[in-house]
Amino acid sequence: MQFKTRHSWNLLPKDAILLQRKLARQVSLHDSIARPIKLVAGVDVSYKRRAEKFYAAIVVLDYTSMTILDAVTASGEVDFPYVPGLLSFRELPILLEAFRKLATTPDVILADAQGIAHPRRLGLASHLGLWLDLPTIGCAKSLLCGKAAEPRLEKGAWTSLRDADEIVGRMLRTKDRVRPLIISPGHKTDVQRATEIVLHCCRGYRLPEPTRQAHLLGNRIRLEAEERGEQ
Repeated sequence: MQFKTRHSWNLLPKDAILLQRKLARQVSLHDSIARPIKLVAGVDVSYKRRAEKFYAAIVVLDYTSMTILDAVTASGEVDFPYVPGLLSFRELPILLEAFRKLATTPDVILADAQGIAHPRRLGLASHLGLWLDLPTIGCAKSLLCGKAAEPRLEKGAWTSLRDADEIVGRMLRTKDRVRPLIISPGHKTDVQRATEIVLHCCRGYRLPEPTRQAHLLGNRIRLEAEERGEQ
């Protein structure tokens, strides 16, 4: 894939926060996802705690059958510090290197991260969507901001996630009696369409199949690198 460079990554945390606020104003919550959807991608980044080597994985699937059609990876050193709310400044540079290797352009991307359910409305999924100019959805495993009631126990049940009187996503049950996911629009989609797409992609697991496969691939390449002595 080809895409424009939107900004430098050589930033101090205080400058990254200012940039987030600026970029958040460019996020679109108008649903622009193709109908019908043909290709969906899942992304994830794997690394050991306190490690500086990150491993990014992208898996592209057929939207109807959830068959894997393409997969790429990238790895690299990360020097941006861990700061809550600034995850994208650690993970996105490596993810974007992987996207440069991708031969296909997905209709929508699911990220194991937040979209607008973020204190400054620019989680990794939103940041990624702006860089690629593609629709993205955040499918996070934990809450970063806001409050939501616990949804009913059956798959498909959801409650609205609100932060400062604004609906920023949903707490969605993706499998009966398992912990819900935090679903939020990243870029070029809305809460309702994001929910529908995530549920379509759930095939018996808590995680939707695109991010589940990306998680498995990212962990595998990291473990293989560690076995070769690459730290």
